[in-house]
Amino acid sequence: MNTSQPFWKTKSLEEMSDAEWESLCDGCGLCCLNKLEDEDTGEVVFTRVACSYLELHACRCTDYANRQDNVPDCVALTPARLRRLHWLPDTCGYRLVAEGRDLAWWHPLISGDPGTVHEAGMSARGRAIPEDPAQDLEEFVIQWVRPGGRIRRIPRRRYDED
Repeated sequence: MNTSQPFWKTKSLEEMSDAEWESLCDGCGLCCLNKLEDEDTGEVVFTRVACSYLELHACRCTDYANRQDNVPDCVALTPARLRRLHWLPDTCGYRLVAEGRDLAWWHPLISGDPGTVHEAGMSARGRAIPEDPAQDLEEFVIQWVRPGGRIRRIPRRRYDED
């Protein structure tokens, strides 16, 4: 009987290899949806408008290696930043592991299939729309990213500083 635990249960985020870290991404594409922050309250809401580099069917960045050059406000996740990014979806694999919770059954590391995130309806596939500079993002605010429509506040600080 194999009693070994998967790496995400035995290693800290900082101890993970690059490949292990990257595999925590469930491929949902939700973090690539445009978000709006209320300047007075700090409340963040998601829109259904995707970053122009998000491929809407695969829910993957089309230029992942250069994403910060292409989109200056794209946030590169690191263990330190992750712990401060309270706007990440509640279902995010990075967030779940950081909070000591289990990955969902549809996460590719559990199911063995990168398609289960889409089959379970937990991704942006079929719900996001392409970015257009003429769009008024406020017209596209959604509530389905967070179960029950919960919105969490993020602290007002820069996330590119560790």
